[in-house]
Amino acid sequence: MAKVLIVDDSPTETHILTELLQKNGHTVECASNGQDGVAKAKEVLPDLVLMDVVMPGLNGFQATRQLKKDSTTSHIPVIIVTTKDQATDRMWGMKQGANDYVTKPVSEAELMKAVDSVLG
Repeated sequence: MAKVLIVDDSPTETHILTELLQKNGHTVECASNGQDGVAKAKEVLPDLVLMDVVMPGLNGFQATRQLKKDSTTSHIPVIIVTTKDQATDRMWGMKQGANDYVTKPVSEAELMKAVDSVLG
């Protein structure tokens, strides 16, 4: 059972991801934008971060880069969960330090496979 931080500005997406994670035994914390996500990650030190990309202010790529550059949070795996499904987006996300990249709408099987793989 892991503590997962969901960073997503969509209440609907946050709700869906929360339900899937809790159903699979994980506890969930949430942040509604990149700036709050970075602050919350430093505060609660989750086992995993699920990061949206398209958010107001600090986007998911920028937030992932900040988490990976900070010694307090650099060890926390990040899975980018986004509608951006171009190969260049995926490549850029991984270059920012993401451990995996899944596109919305994400199925429970796909999400849990990525979560289990990253938490290993």
